[in-house]
Order: sequence, then structure tokens, then C-alpha cells
Amino acid sequence: MRAAKKPAKLPFQKGPNYAIIALNMNDTLITILATLCYLTSGLIIGLRLFKNHFELRLPRQSGIALGLIGVALHSLVLYQTLFTESGLNLGIFNAASLAAWIIVLTLMLSAISKPVENLGIVLLPLAAIALITELAFPTTYIFDPSAPWGLRIHAIVSLLAYSLFAMAAVQATLLAIQDQHLHNRHPGGFVRALPPLQTMEALLFEMIIIGFVLLSMGLLSGFMFLENMFNQHLAHKTVLSIASWLVFSTLLWGRFQFGWRGRTAIKWTMAGFIALMLAYFGSKAVVELVLTGGS
Repeated sequence: MRAAKKPAKLPFQKGPNYAIIALNMNDTLITILATLCYLTSGLIIGLRLFKNHFELRLPRQSGIALGLIGVALHSLVLYQTLFTESGLNLGIFNAASLAAWIIVLTLMLSAISKPVENLGIVLLPLAAIALITELAFPTTYIFDPSAPWGLRIHAIVSLLAYSLFAMAAVQATLLAIQDQHLHNRHPGGFVRALPPLQTMEALLFEMIIIGFVLLSMGLLSGFMFLENMFNQHLAHKTVLSIASWLVFSTLLWGRFQFGWRGRTAIKWTMAGFIALMLAYFGSKAVVELVLTGGS
């Protein structure tokens, strides 16, 4: 009598080191719905900015409401992909999706009381891309569930700091466009729909100050709870994070000491954000996609 064949072993059953989260059809549907909400919200915000060119009269609250619905659906996707039996999965695309969720949530909640929803024309499509990328390219990088609470705080605070500075970078980009149009005396198009230049600058420095506090906390907690912040796989991340901290501290010092604003503030903001982006996602890309081949 022939022995029964053993069932084929699925790829994601090879163990925690090779685990790949399989999203079922419901998760895929939720991802698609969240993506559509983000894109539609961004479209509404964009149409409102260019309202002089269209006959549409879309209420401001509609874009914010759709963005918040997208955030709620996005949170369901994150729950499925981040929390595994082996621990918290912070693979590069999962981390990017989580950062996008934090950014859009902060943006939409802030837009209820402040004129910051215009950032959504850039941030909402990027959040949609992060969602689709997370679905299409699942990655695994398990954060040890037995890690001390200090390391968990370090990870969360660092991600929050990155999210705030990402918003500040987009705000600086809009500010640069607005400043260029005003200097050329062509304040037409969507520039007319933006808040006054002084308000845009004030919002930019509010984001930078909060982000700087979070980045300082992240660096401090890292030095306190990580055994060696300058070991081989953390050295470049640490150096770039410190470089970003120095850039933003210089910018804030120049702002309060010499009244730095306009193009000077924009250049320093973008330089600090690029350093921070390379520190976090650049190092994750090298470790997870290059050195380990995405496994």
C-alpha cells in the first residue's frame, strides 16, 4: 500500500526567518478601497486649489472626510501586516506604510483646525503608493517582541519624527513654489488658494519644532537603550540621524537668532529631511533588500 504523499510546504511556512504575510482577498479589497479614498481625497484637494480653472464647488470637509476614511481602512491593513505571531513585522515596505499612515492621520486631524490640507496633494498619493507597495512586495523584518520598552519607545518616536519632517519637507516645497511665484509677481493658479506666506512659514516651523523634539528624544533613547549606536549595522544610520539633528538645530537657532526665513529655511529643511530619510529608509533598504535579498 502506497504511503500518502506529504502535503507541499507553502513558502510562508518555512519559519519566522522566511515568513511572508499572505493577504487574503478581503485584505486586498480593503487596500484597494483605502487607496481609492486617498487618491480621491487628494483629487478633491487638488481641484479646490485649481478652483479658478474648474466650475466645481467641492466642500473642504469632503477631502478631509475621505482622507480619514482612508486612514481607518489603512489601519485595518496595517493590523494584518504588522502584527504577526513572531512579533512586530517592520519590513521596509511595512514601515513605509506605517509612516504614511501616521503622516496622513496627523495631516487630516490637523486640517480640521489649520489650513494644512493642501499638503495632501503630495502626501495622499504617496500614501496610496505605500499601500500598494506593501501589498505587492511583502517583506519581513521582525522586531523582537521581548525587546525592552526603551527600544520600543525609540522605534516609535523615531518614526513619528520622520513623519513630521516628511510633512515639513512637503510644506517647504509648497512654500518654495509660493515664494517663487510671488518674487516673479505671478501669484496665479493654485498659489492664490494657499494661505498667506507668513502663515505657511509659521506652519512649517511648527512642524520642524515638534519634529526636532521627537528626533532629539529618538536619539537620546537610542543612546540610552541600544548597546552600541555605532556598531557596524547602525553606524551609518546614527551618523546620518545626528547630521539631520545638527541641520535642524542650526535652522532653529538661525530662525530665533537671525530670523531665517524664506529660501534659507527651505534649503535647510530639505537638507535635514534628506539626511533623515537616508538614515532610516536608506539603511533599511541596504540591510533588507541588498544584504538579505528581501527575505
